[in-house]
Amino acid sequence: MARTTIGYAAMLEQFHPTDVVRYSALAEQHGFTGVMAADHFQPWVPQQGHAPFVWNVLTALGEQTSGDLGPGVTCPSFRFHPAIVAQASATLEAMYPGRHWLGLGSGEALNEHVVGGYWPQAPERIRMMFEAIEVIQKLFTGADVKHEGTYFKLEKTRLWTMPETAPPIYIATAGPVTAKRTGKVADGIITVGAPLEKISGIFAKFEEGAREAGKDPDTMPRILQLHLSWAPTDEEALANAMSEWPNGGMKFPKQDIRSPFDFQQMAKLVRPEDFDGRMLISSDPDAHRQEIQRFLDLGIDRLYLHNVGRNQEEWIKVFGAEVLPKLVS
Repeated sequence: MARTTIGYAAMLEQFHPTDVVRYSALAEQHGFTGVMAADHFQPWVPQQGHAPFVWNVLTALGEQTSGDLGPGVTCPSFRFHPAIVAQASATLEAMYPGRHWLGLGSGEALNEHVVGGYWPQAPERIRMMFEAIEVIQKLFTGADVKHEGTYFKLEKTRLWTMPETAPPIYIATAGPVTAKRTGKVADGIITVGAPLEKISGIFAKFEEGAREAGKDPDTMPRILQLHLSWAPTDEEALANAMSEWPNGGMKFPKQDIRSPFDFQQMAKLVRPEDFDGRMLISSDPDAHRQEIQRFLDLGIDRLYLHNVGRNQEEWIKVFGAEVLPKLVS
């Protein structure tokens, strides 16, 4: 592949951290490039079973792999003050120069409510995220800085351990308004699998914002995380989707739900047809290749694949042999 790279989406909601490291290293051996690791304090549903601390896992991945490393994504507004996110990110980049990127989002109650603060509506959460990014960008200069804004205060300080070059900041969004502002203030954009016309619209707004800020959007990464379910039979692939990733079939906003056990009750309403158009479920590697190619044709720079089943080793080997070599960017 000449341009787009295909990475491994490590779902920390599903696996013990040592298994995540092992799967990520195996993925690299079979042609995947880089790792996007989920930042969750809780899994979506109890069946998934895990939620280790993403920064510990990323450090271990840095030792066991050679590709890029990103938390995809972390929220700098509730569980963490943005200064702590900046410190964690700068340290990781100092340890693994040129490999780390900082993926940021406005958060979900599932993870952020645990500190017991007020959970605002989406527009305010987005404003908080952008102010948090302002704090992080100040600290990434390496100079003594301070901040006093609507949501955050930073007394005069600096990051004492800084890499030679600060890591790029990518913002995760699925909305056009935030995408445009992302183009103005960030270094790249992250989104998830959706109808192609929706993703194209998000990218168009991102590019518009970048140009308004005097930047060249062609130099700014467009990143996509794509969920899928592959297994040796269609029946197994469907069973994996229904048991391990029912949240993928929930056709409503999930940002305000606080408990995996609430998601578990909602999962009882999910039917196989709810995944149609949202996540490909198939035993045919070529069907998955065609689906992935549809997204690559949009001009995506990096695509991270998540197979929702527990069959990670088998999936990595099959896709490494039968899917990745046949993709065209």
